[in-house]
Order: sequence, then C-alpha cells, then structure tokens
Amino acid sequence: MHKLRWLVLALLTIAALAAAGCGGDDDNGGGDGGGDAGGEPIKVGASLPLTGEFSEPGKAAQQGYKVWEAMVNDSGGLIDGRPVKMVIKDDQSNQNTIVADYNALISQDKVDLLLGTFSSLLNLPASAVAERNRMLYVEPAGGAPELFERGFKMLFFAQQATADKQGEVWANYVTQLPEDQRPKTAAYPTLDDPFAGPTSEGIEAILKKAGIKTVYRKTYTIDNANFDSIANSIKGTNADLVVNGATFEDGVGLIRGLLKSGYTPKWLYQTTAPSLGDQYAKAIGPENTEGVFYAVSHSAEAKTPGNEEFVAKYKEMFGGTEVPEDAADAFAAAEVMAAAAKAVGSIDDQLKLADWLRQNEVPTILGPLSWNEDGSPKGEFLVGQWQSGRPEIVLPPDAATADAPIPGWKPGG
Repeated sequence: MHKLRWLVLALLTIAALAAAGCGGDDDNGGGDGGGDAGGEPIKVGASLPLTGEFSEPGKAAQQGYKVWEAMVNDSGGLIDGRPVKMVIKDDQSNQNTIVADYNALISQDKVDLLLGTFSSLLNLPASAVAERNRMLYVEPAGGAPELFERGFKMLFFAQQATADKQGEVWANYVTQLPEDQRPKTAAYPTLDDPFAGPTSEGIEAILKKAGIKTVYRKTYTIDNANFDSIANSIKGTNADLVVNGATFEDGVGLIRGLLKSGYTPKWLYQTTAPSLGDQYAKAIGPENTEGVFYAVSHSAEAKTPGNEEFVAKYKEMFGGTEVPEDAADAFAAAEVMAAAAKAVGSIDDQLKLADWLRQNEVPTILGPLSWNEDGSPKGEFLVGQWQSGRPEIVLPPDAATADAPIPGWKPGG
C-alpha cells in the first residue's frame, strides 16, 4: 500500500512538472493592504485544505498567513514600501486540485511569490509546480523525507526538522530514564501517511537500540473507522508504551478505542493530534489528556523574535486562548520567505532567494531556522505534554514552560 501510494505521488509530481492547467476559485485571504504600506501590492499565493480531511490545520494555516499579511502591512510593507496581498485557494485536501491551484496562481492570478500548503501529501505535487516555474516555495507543514530527495532547488521546510527526526528529542529522553521507569515494550499503530510513518519509524529505531522491544506495529489507512480492533490488539500485547503516528481524526479515534477497551498503556505519544489544543481536549475529554506526549514546533510563551507580537495579533484577529501550532508554522513560513526577499532586495530572480536561504539562518517565531542544500531543516523539535488540562513545552529544558515532564499517561482525571 505504502509503495503504491508513493508511486502514485511520483506520477503526480511528473504530471505537475508538465502541467499548465488552471485552478479553482480564488479565496482572497487578506485585507486591502492597510497600515502604512503603499504602492502596488506584492501578491503572495497559496492553496490550503480549507475543506476535506485536512481542513482543521488548513484553516489554522490560513489564519497564520492572514496574521503575517496584516503585520507586514501595518509595518510598512515588504519591499520598497509595497504592501502584500494574500491570494488563497481551497485545494479541498485533494492532490489533483492542488496542482491545478498552483498552476492557476502562477499563470492566471500572476502572483509574485508562493507559500506552501499543509501536509506532505499535498506539498509533494505543489512544490513540483513551483520548481518547474523557478519560484521559491517555503512550506509550513510537510516534513516527509521523500520531499527532499528530488534534487529541488526552490523547496524549503519552515519547521525545525523533517518527520523522521521530529521524535528524536523525546525518544532520547525515554532511553535515558532510570531502568525502573523506562518502558520495556512498545506498540506502534501508524497511519499510512508520509509524515506519520517516518516519525513513528524514527522513534522506534532509537527505542529498539536502547532495548525497548517492539511488540506491535500496524499501518492503517485514513478511512479506517474501527479503532476498537486496533486498541484490543494493542491491549493483547500489554505494551508499556504506545507511539501513535497520526493526524487528528485517527488520533482521536485511537484514544477512544483504548479507553473503550479499558486498556491504559503506561506511556502515550501521538503525532499532530495533541498539538491542536482545545480541539483535541474537547474530542477526547480534557480529563483524558493528562500526560500525553507529542512533538511541537511552537510555544506561545517562547521568547523568540516577534513571537509576543504574533500571539497578540493572532488573538486580536481570531480570539481564543490558544494559538494553533499550524497558524504559527504558516506565519514562520511567511517570515522565511520575507527574510529572503528583503535580504536580496528583489523578487525578480527567485533562485537568488533560494540561494540566500541555503547560506543564512533566519530568526523566526519558532526560533532560528537554517537549511541543508536540499531544503530540509537542521534543527530539533520541541517536546510537548498535556499537564493539568493544558499543553506545555517540557523539553528541551531551556524552552520548557513546565517544571519537568510527568511520567506516563493518566486518563480519567
């Protein structure tokens, strides 16, 4: 299944490189250029999954782009006082639509710059369109290693690490626990997804090397609606630790399955789902979040450059008490693109923007970002954990918002 899907994705990439089609309807995602900026707007295009299976993080990413647009225009524009204007389309979480959308952004909407979409599945073909047109493509969420194995020059990932490395800090923490606290066995239920799979496999490689035995590994599809059987199978292994490579709906589904089965592993780590804040807590019950670990790219309390201003502007524009990680990632992607444009002083030759990024570190609200030649990032992820009903950063210590990680998963209160 996994090989077949990636064959399909490879064919989509080839099709994208050759395509010159048109896209869907425009959804202009910003204001009128306001603030003190003046002159002809710089049009920045993106297509996001505003509907379909990735719609929740897609909508959050749209919010992040809108906050960036507002803050740039309030501060006087991007280059030579020119405001920015976001042009955002809805790819409907569909790989074919994303290709049409990015072709249309370039050929019909005549955007000056591009920003990426959400998920590795969608960024794979979308980045191929950008590469063909020699346009810089900074993506906020797409860490599958395969994205960076194609020799592309224009693609950059604006988070701290690719998927296979996102769980490293947490996995190393587990291996360094005292012998009597360290889990002895682990189960790895994993979504058939180019992000979730490498993350789960990267963690497993570290834990196995430390002697933590794998007693269960199963890959399930996105349309899986029955997590009871998976939960009961894991229960049968009595695994100390469950590492769930997931997005949102399936992550919630597995938690519900485990609770229904009456099985509580001593430790629980999930990708993506726990980082969605209030949405996650409401879906599984706030009392069931206690102790869940996850990797995360952003903390609203971080003292990184511009973070306080970003958080304040986000809450001014969209309200709420939590800032979604995907909104912050999108804002950081725009920061990276803007840093290159400002440094070069022109957007006419975007290969120069890409070359500049390969040679420089960019301060962002996620912290400093830098890249390898292939556009993959060089850093390490933060580790989050739900404690006392709210998400906290627990590792590394210098970024922590809580005193320390708490041992284990403690659902039910």
